Amino acid sequence: MDTVDHEESVVNARPPFPPFTAESAVQKVRAAENAWNKQDPEAVSLAYTPDTYWRNRDTFVTGRAGVVEFLTQKWARELDYRLIKELWAFTGDRIAVRFVYECRDAAGQWYRSHGNENWEFDEYGLMRVRRASINDQRIDAADRLFHWDAPGPRPDDHPGLTELGL
Repeated sequence: MDTVDHEESVVNARPPFPPFTAESAVQKVRAAENAWNKQDPEAVSLAYTPDTYWRNRDTFVTGRAGVVEFLTQKWARELDYRLIKELWAFTGDRIAVRFVYECRDAAGQWYRSHGNENWEFDEYGLMRVRRASINDQRIDAADRLFHWDAPGPRPDDHPGLTELGL
């Protein structure tokens, strides 16, 4: 990491920091969920290292500018987006999550997308690597399960994935 990247990482540090505990891993997952639900690509990108590497389905993204471009395009086509993440496993500087999000396309078709992510963090709590595998399921609007004002974080009293049977 060069001096500029190091300084950016220090300025943008995101606790909790590795090594993760059960409690700090859950906090990290919820913080990521909340950030993505706000749908602000610039703000979300700051939780990643300047040279972050992503695989999202069949798309590969490098660096914060790539994250901003990817998320801007994603949320332009995935309308009324709502996401729930749940901790699956953790160790040291890595966290595995499962997630589900609901959104609709411009034609009004709703989807429920199920996925898994593997995350790796640097010492400043910034995500260095994100690998996501995702499957989409068409649903009727009446079958939606995620109901809160979007964009915005999931309310604390809204059920999570386990409680919803997902």
